[in-house]
Amino acid sequence: MVKKAVIPVAGLGTRFLPASKTVPKEMLPVVDKPLIQYIVEEILASGIEGIIFVTRQGKFSIEDHFDIAFELESVLEKRDKKELLSITRDLSKMIDIVSIRQKQPLGLGHAILCAQSLIFEDAFAVLLPDDLIDSKIPCTSQLISIYEKTKSTVVAIERIPQELISKYGIITPEPVAEHLYRAKKLVEKPLPEEAPSNLGVIGRYILTKDIFSVLEHTPPGKGGEVQLTDALNELSQKSAIYGYEFEGERYDCGDKLGYLKANIIYGLKHPKLGKGFRAFLKDLEY
Repeated sequence: MVKKAVIPVAGLGTRFLPASKTVPKEMLPVVDKPLIQYIVEEILASGIEGIIFVTRQGKFSIEDHFDIAFELESVLEKRDKKELLSITRDLSKMIDIVSIRQKQPLGLGHAILCAQSLIFEDAFAVLLPDDLIDSKIPCTSQLISIYEKTKSTVVAIERIPQELISKYGIITPEPVAEHLYRAKKLVEKPLPEEAPSNLGVIGRYILTKDIFSVLEHTPPGKGGEVQLTDALNELSQKSAIYGYEFEGERYDCGDKLGYLKANIIYGLKHPKLGKGFRAFLKDLEY
């Protein structure tokens, strides 16, 4: 069983400046919830209860979001705001916070390596909060199902438009079953004309503990950072790694346009706001 999930939240969020200058990008709201809450909800819906934040200085608001807010709860209680009080209290009951610092911005691979001392199981999940995935079955749960059959590393993949291939890790695929491929090789951010396919790795992984021994000696790659893709490529030469085309729609909330799209889709689906929002968009003149 996969019992723990790692969420790297130590990034600087430079693509969202100036909004992310003092507010972590993981705390930017999609409608009425911050991005990080959607990620935590996906983890819990996938049957995982142990959550590790890999964080850095200045990211305290992420942990505070899931903590008790005595003053706020007291005010809401006195004002008889029962629904808001319930929402606030449910947040503090959602998870117990475990975090570890990534003291230098050395990349995703290094961030995962920072969590090594807190991982005791054979496999663990990694979720990147930039990727918000709307699906009937949580994407992480889909990957866990593949891991339970293969007992191997599984990465979520999707077909990437040609003009965006250089922004992703790309696999060399060997078909295994419907939507499932063995990743014979992985390459980080190749030029489109040099890419082995258009199947790109996105921010959901089930990793085995074998990754740690590889990451320990993985040299900095693209951008001077320790790239998880490089470590996975090395591991793929020794062990099976699978890529699964997940069912669902992904919104790249690390990109401003993707973030806007996510707000529109989730706004339309909101049980209280959706009807009014849909009417507003229908009548909008631009």
